[in-house]
Order: sequence, then C-alpha cells, then structure tokens
Amino acid sequence: MRRLPIYFLIDISESMVGEPIQQVEEGLATIIKELKTDPYSIETVWVSILVFAGQPKTLVPLQEIINFYPPKFPIGSGTSLSKGLGHLMYELRKNQVTTTMERKGDWKPIVFLFTDGVPTDDTSQAIKEWKQNWQRTANMVAVSFGEETDMQMLSELTENVLHFKNTDSSSYKTFFKWVTDSIKTSSVSVENNTGSFDLAKLDGDTLSPADLKNEPGAASSPKGIYANFFDSNFVVLSGKCQNTKRPYLMKYRKTTADSGIYAGLETRGYKLVGAFQVDNTYYELSDNNEGSFQINTSELMGSPTCPSCGNQYGFAMCSCGKIHCIGNEEESTCPWCNTKGKYGVGGAGGFNVDRAQG
Repeated sequence: MRRLPIYFLIDISESMVGEPIQQVEEGLATIIKELKTDPYSIETVWVSILVFAGQPKTLVPLQEIINFYPPKFPIGSGTSLSKGLGHLMYELRKNQVTTTMERKGDWKPIVFLFTDGVPTDDTSQAIKEWKQNWQRTANMVAVSFGEETDMQMLSELTENVLHFKNTDSSSYKTFFKWVTDSIKTSSVSVENNTGSFDLAKLDGDTLSPADLKNEPGAASSPKGIYANFFDSNFVVLSGKCQNTKRPYLMKYRKTTADSGIYAGLETRGYKLVGAFQVDNTYYELSDNNEGSFQINTSELMGSPTCPSCGNQYGFAMCSCGKIHCIGNEEESTCPWCNTKGKYGVGGAGGFNVDRAQG
C-alpha cells in the first residue's frame, strides 16, 4: 500500500508556552483519534511530528496512525526556522520511499507548518534549498498562529499561507477539524489514484488566506537580519525554582494604551500572561548562540508566584543576573549560582533583566 506521509513542523518557541502549546497537544490528539476512524486514512496515512525552537527535534518518527500516540510538547528558546526546515528536509530524505520496478513509492508528502512569530535567524538559505529540492515534490501548508508572523517569508515557502485567528478554545477546535478534514480529503484522493492535494473549505472566520498585499519583503532580506532577533509580541523571562531547581518561564504579552499626554500617542508595555513550569529539554532545544537582550522591569506589568513550589514571589533577581523564586525565608539561595543573600524591593525606576528570544 502506498503511503501518504504527513509531517507536522511545529514552532515550540517560548511564546507558544501556556494555552497555545496545550491547544496544539489536544488538537493533534483529536486529529489522530478522528483519522483512526477513517478507513481511507488508516490505509494510507503515516504521521510524523517535528518541532523547532532554537534547535529542532523529531518528536514522533514517521509511523502508521494506528500506532501513533500523541506526544507531550516541550518548549525551547528561539525560533530557528532555518534549522526547523533543515531538519524537515533531512527527515523527508531519510523516510522517502521511491518508486521502483518492484514497488510504488510514497504519494507526495504533506507538511503542515505552524508558527506564531518571526524567525530569530536567517532563513534565506533554507528557503532556497526547499524551493530547489522539495517545492515540487512535497506539499506545504504554512499556518500563522500570531498577528505579526512574517507572512511574506512564509509565502516564499508555499502558496498555501493561512492565518489562524486563535481567539479562544472553540477556534482551536474548528482549526484542527479543518486539518483533519484536509488530511481525510487527501487520503481519499490518493486511494482513488488521483494523487491530488485537496484542502478542506476555509470558513473565513477562524482560518483564512493570508493577506500579503501590505506585507514587507523578508525572505530576500540581507543575510543576518534575523540573527539574534526576538519576538516583539511577547517578553519571556527564564527563571528557576529555588526549592525544586526546575526551570520555569514567565510570559508577558504586548499591550498598548493611550498615553494621556498627546492625542494619538500610545505607551507600550507587557502584561503578565502567567508563569509556566518547563523541564530541562528547554535548554536542549534552545539556541546556544542567541544574543543577550534586556528589558526594564518598569515595562512589565505583574509578577507571578512560582509555578513549581508555590513561593509567593517568582521574580527575584540574583547578583548573577538570573531569576528565581523566593518565599518568606530570611535568607535565600540562588539555584543558578548558589549565592546566599537577602532580597529587597527594586528601585522606583525598575532594573534591567535578560529576556529570552521568545
């Protein structure tokens, strides 16, 4: 039986932490559950899950859906789309079954790329390689999960660039039903030997074609324009629990308000979304070469409790420059450098703190 390989290439950068990555986990579990009840999909569909942050990883190797078990998604620092694409092309080459005299090879693979921000590296070479070697032999659908995703760059990869308006949990359900229906439709096509790539109908409210009219060019930008860049939609800070030594992330979302001084003048800040516990794979999937970016705490609104041990303050900065949690203890120990000390309240003007790339 000829296979229809489906690859999910998923952005697991820090801005995806919290509800977005949870919804993706649940959505993929729903997709597989539905495909397992579809006779055409059972016969043809094979699925692989690839993820990327600062580094890429194969989360689930290509396998029959009947054997597929939905994975738990990690989080990493950075959005290295070039490494993600490079890893995708490596997996495509490794898994490809070609047609011979004795057997028929795979149908055209389908790739669903999900991303919610801008690349933190230069994508030009990876895009060039994709266009030269895979654009004609694989189908790609690029889906933007964010309002400021670089649509023009995604359009260099594929003509199928979609904007997902991820407003609430019901919109996620609608979106993943569309993905499921698109896979089912394609599996019916290949079973009928048409080999066509057919996407399900878009509803326009939840998912629509990206509007590229006013998008600035990006893929052809000078080399290095994305090097050491960060996602301006979010500020993510990395901390570590003083008691459990487990890492956690504090996520802030960009917000604007009228300055109250001049008409039309807005002030920008970042409002706390929450603090989220992550595991040590966060460091494995982070870009070791990422630059150092800072933000002043005066721009941040809200301070969380520790998501690991429940300490009252999840935002204390040691003299080593790292963040950790503190409770009511008289003397605290930094879990990063083991320095012991007492903590006081920061100055009225705030202080600078290292931010992750998001």
